[in-house]
Amino acid sequence: MLTISDVKSLCAREPRFDDMICSLRAISRQPKKMRKETAEVVALARKFNDEVVRPYAAELDRKVQEDPDFLPLEFIETANRWGLYTLWIPRIFGGKGYNLPSFSYFIEEIASACTAMANLIGVHYLGVATLISAWNTPIIQRVFSEVVQGEQNGQPCLISLALTEPGAGTDVEETELMDRGKIACHARKVAGGYVVNGSKVFISNGHLSTWHMLYSFADLEKPSSNLVMLAVKTGSKGFSFGRKERKMGQKGCPASELIFDECFVADENVCIDPEQTAKLSRSATETTMQLIDYLFGASRAGVGAFGTGVARGAFEAALKFAAETDVEGKKLINHEWAQSMLAQMYRNVLVSRYAYVEANYAHGMDGMFRLLQLKPLYYLTRYAPSAALKLVVTPLMDSRLGTWLMRKIHCDSQTEEEIERTSGLGSLAKFTGTDAGVKNGQLALDLMGQAGLRQDRLAEKHLRDAKLMQIYEGTNQLNRINLFKCLVAKGIPQVSVFTD
Repeated sequence: MLTISDVKSLCAREPRFDDMICSLRAISRQPKKMRKETAEVVALARKFNDEVVRPYAAELDRKVQEDPDFLPLEFIETANRWGLYTLWIPRIFGGKGYNLPSFSYFIEEIASACTAMANLIGVHYLGVATLISAWNTPIIQRVFSEVVQGEQNGQPCLISLALTEPGAGTDVEETELMDRGKIACHARKVAGGYVVNGSKVFISNGHLSTWHMLYSFADLEKPSSNLVMLAVKTGSKGFSFGRKERKMGQKGCPASELIFDECFVADENVCIDPEQTAKLSRSATETTMQLIDYLFGASRAGVGAFGTGVARGAFEAALKFAAETDVEGKKLINHEWAQSMLAQMYRNVLVSRYAYVEANYAHGMDGMFRLLQLKPLYYLTRYAPSAALKLVVTPLMDSRLGTWLMRKIHCDSQTEEEIERTSGLGSLAKFTGTDAGVKNGQLALDLMGQAGLRQDRLAEKHLRDAKLMQIYEGTNQLNRINLFKCLVAKGIPQVSVFTD
């Protein structure tokens, strides 16, 4: 007879139930208002696509092809007028406060029409998430206030993430690789702040952003335990822009080189450094990895949505072609082989979407989104008058107490299981979605033949745009290993990763 202890023993050897289906656990916890809110966001994205993105997609690609130094300033101003750079900034910091998971649905819609323009919006929120990840509330309050003011006065204020280095790409995203990589961006402690030397490359929106969330390191011999995250403003002495990369896809979104030459960053713009890390419950190296997982677990789900969008765009281009094209006396869409191919493409879209949605459920309960999705706080921040929030919350966010409290909630109280779940599912969403984008781009060209190579059909653009996604936010190879590390290897003795 099977006993209770037998059942518990069996369960201990199986995958954790909470890892199996986060959406089931989230059903009763998620505020009901989020569904209506998300529907509003999708409607806004579709309107923006119809009025702005689709009419401009091919033209923007051509402009950058003809002039590699072209910057899409007009598009940035348009997106700013539509309020898209404050839509997902929490109301406690002055933004519109839409629920963060709805961003993924929005970005899928935009990417289905043009991934470059989706990135011109989405990368700003990568910077937003990076700033939030350190939970230094006075800096968050100050930078977000500038973003809100930039919307009000018509002067867009964007935020970028400055992470990748000439000699260290993926290495910067795993502490087990950091100390073996060629990390060179050094932050030297001086009176009143830090002096930074080094450079960052492939920084999306770099030339367009006002603020840059910089990953630098106090000791280049042991960067994994010496993270210094800084907020550097364009125009700072010692900071300049280098070249813009010449890219195959996503041409409309600039990939910039940022150069730091004796760049002084004052203490007020130090988001987190070894002195602050020492006050947290984990070791310096563990905290560095936690901050990276906290950020990239959420942002990789977003990249999965980018990939889903471009997979959908390629599918929709192929479907339209098949419905319009005659082959052997009948529409291509009526040939069984074409139907099978279109079904496979549609499957790729759905599976990718399910992956990023599941990752977002995990973050709503265990990661970056969880505080703002607690029902009492969600409804309070959603419906409380802005004046009341400003009166009560702003003084707290401007104080050291606010930083201490947020770090206690988000850093010290996050368990190892929660870190593994959110990081692992973020990686799953990332490589599932971006691989689907590339696959659907290839299938669209297979189905459309020579017609798929015409620029006005956009199929070849979707494939070019998708290929880049397999590289940024950690290569898909790294993300597969991260998924293994977080959700497969646990409980298996003598398993090590990143050792080859």
